[in-house]
Amino acid sequence: MKAVIRQLVPTTIILWGAVCSAQEVEKVKPPTPTFEDREVLPIKSPSIPPIKTLDARDMGTPSVFEVKPPKGAPNVIIVLVDDLGFGGTSHFGGPVRTDTFDKLAKQGIFYNQFHSTALCSPTRQALKTGRNHHSAAMGKITELATSFPGYTGVLPDDVAAIGKMMSYNGYSTSAYGKWHETAVWEISPSGPMSRWPNRQGFDEFYGFLGGETNQWTPTIYHNENRVETPDQPDYHFLSDMTTKAIDWMRFQQSLTPDKPFFMYFAPGATHAPHHVPKSYIEKQKGRFDQGWDQLREQVYQRQLASGVIPKGTKLAQKPDWIKDWDNLSADEKKLFSRQAEVFAAFIDMTDTEIGRLVQAVEDLGEIDNTLIFYIAGDNGTSAEGIENGLYNEMTYFNAEPKGSDVEFMLQYYDKWGGPETYPHMAAGWAVAYDSPFAWTKQVASDYGGTRQGMVVHWPDGIQSKGELRSQWHHVIDVVPTILEAIGVPQPKVVDGIPQRPIEGVSMVYSFDNPDAADRHTIQYFEMFGNRALYQNGWMARTIHSPPWGEPQNRIADDVWELYNVAEDFSMSTNVADQHPDKLAELQDRFIGEAIAYNVLPMDDRRIELANPQIAGRPDLMFGRTKLELSEGMFGLLENDFINTKNTSYSIEADLETNNASTHGVVLAQGGRFGGYSLYLDKGIPVFVYNYLGLQETKVSGKSALPAGKSTLKMSFGYEGGRGGGGTVTLSVNGQSVATGHVPKTEPNIYSADETAGVGVDLETPVSGAYTRETSKFTGQIHRVVIETHPESH
Repeated sequence: MKAVIRQLVPTTIILWGAVCSAQEVEKVKPPTPTFEDREVLPIKSPSIPPIKTLDARDMGTPSVFEVKPPKGAPNVIIVLVDDLGFGGTSHFGGPVRTDTFDKLAKQGIFYNQFHSTALCSPTRQALKTGRNHHSAAMGKITELATSFPGYTGVLPDDVAAIGKMMSYNGYSTSAYGKWHETAVWEISPSGPMSRWPNRQGFDEFYGFLGGETNQWTPTIYHNENRVETPDQPDYHFLSDMTTKAIDWMRFQQSLTPDKPFFMYFAPGATHAPHHVPKSYIEKQKGRFDQGWDQLREQVYQRQLASGVIPKGTKLAQKPDWIKDWDNLSADEKKLFSRQAEVFAAFIDMTDTEIGRLVQAVEDLGEIDNTLIFYIAGDNGTSAEGIENGLYNEMTYFNAEPKGSDVEFMLQYYDKWGGPETYPHMAAGWAVAYDSPFAWTKQVASDYGGTRQGMVVHWPDGIQSKGELRSQWHHVIDVVPTILEAIGVPQPKVVDGIPQRPIEGVSMVYSFDNPDAADRHTIQYFEMFGNRALYQNGWMARTIHSPPWGEPQNRIADDVWELYNVAEDFSMSTNVADQHPDKLAELQDRFIGEAIAYNVLPMDDRRIELANPQIAGRPDLMFGRTKLELSEGMFGLLENDFINTKNTSYSIEADLETNNASTHGVVLAQGGRFGGYSLYLDKGIPVFVYNYLGLQETKVSGKSALPAGKSTLKMSFGYEGGRGGGGTVTLSVNGQSVATGHVPKTEPNIYSADETAGVGVDLETPVSGAYTRETSKFTGQIHRVVIETHPESH
């Protein structure tokens, strides 16, 4: 009978648009969209018959068609923490109190078999689309995208994301914090903006577009506009984004209290850099002196005691590369304990800020009718701090060993986590926070890289309270869960484009049924060649490469292992020898899944792919050796700026100055932790090369530029190789005024989030000789030309 009724509804809409007289229009309201109507987005408004009445006073006004969510549809909030493993919250055995996560878990339900993809961008794209990350073309992070279909970093038109689905179904929508889903060559004023947050269905966006940002001086976008970081002594982005989210939610509910909202709340925490106010760090003093081995055991024992892992679960053996704490030197223990204190403080701050958001929902009286997903990590805790941790994370990406030297880093002991550092922690802590598993972020073939603690809280929709759910699920299951919960279908057509079917399954069946059989019974994993296949309680996998090293084999030569994860929760015992047929079956099935979801060809390269020419992805500067800029052009991310690394180059500027007091930046790229700047100091030209915050080379003229117009030029003569030095020559109006030598340069990357620009150094200053405010050029910049000269070395 339902099918018959649904077939008749569209006919009724057509008749309404065709036969109603003008006088009757006011008596007939547009029909409410049916379930099937919502399969095609945006929902088409019904037609209004031609009006034949001459004077508006002689007829009533017709009702305006508005798309509204189904009656009673809840608000929806997705909270996604960054780089936090299974043991990261206190509810899942972690060492740091996470009162907000614990409170929601006690009032809702929590899952101990919920999974990510093992890396940032891929998890986020999978989470928002309900499709596997390769299906959504996000096989790696955006910065390492290639030209193969599963790895382009460009969301396909036939894979609409949840922002559009919610917006087209009548929700107010917003996103805050980390995005990391827009192709790097599309993050510039030239666009296209079609894959920026606002064009993906979010009415409001406030956050950063890359993989990480300096929490003290972030690279922030409000919608499609770059905004300057507030100049406040106690500023921190995490608090700022939370306040912005609360303000929007209050505003939205004040204006349209009957309209539900959808919010995506994704802090950059606890991803590096670990930037935290001292007040949080002081609370953790001395709490990690026991070391990572004891911490790992403590987390594991708490997990057993609480039942968040099954009885009999073994603590998987940690990787051999992670040193035993007892064998470390006193200096190593001192430094590493400090790193752990700062990371713990970051967890504390993150959960506290999420608590502010949840409290605001309560204050609005909306907590019962708000479906909250609190996902504690987009992958396992990060081991990218390698053996000793990092004073500046960019030293790792540029293969600079001093940045991880213990004696050097101890100089920053009291400043660790503050604006003077851009830090990461030693990998041993990551393994501890990923307890009871062995591996970490990037390792998609181990639950340490992919298993996340998650809470679902919805008092009006879930009767169970404080209960564990052990059904096996994946981030691609969140979108179909939301759609079922609010009562709308998976869209078949969006913006006129037929859609690829959603690949996840709804979790609603498990909300009030702890014993329900699993519905997500097969799932592949792949990241940098680390790969696995889960099927019905079995996991076949291979560890192709650790996060801290190079692959040991060619992909085809990898050795596979087999785990009965239905009985071996932590993947502690390899049973490949006992079940060779099962292993072979799952290996074959992995290839089938890999072909079906655009996983092939697999690519285990990492830092090499930062070069777009090697990766094969588009590049705004491809083939160009010259870029001309003018005043006001700033905020350009590194991937959208001409590449001056490993080559000779020059900067030539046509300036106009009034007197010797003229100061400010002509052109700068990067910031405090790596980059270069050409600027005037009391009219005197200066060039500074900042090597990873470790060494600053300054070349300065002797006198101020002449009043009026002049041409300032910096020429850098590169000495060759990767990361080699070079000679700096400053000239004014064709006459050399200074020379100097830069001993070493950054071969791979200046910064993950600092930008390039004319007339201002927008984020942290490249040189300590000026501040962001005093970096603003006080004369006139008519033109700046930056040109590379690869043939000259």
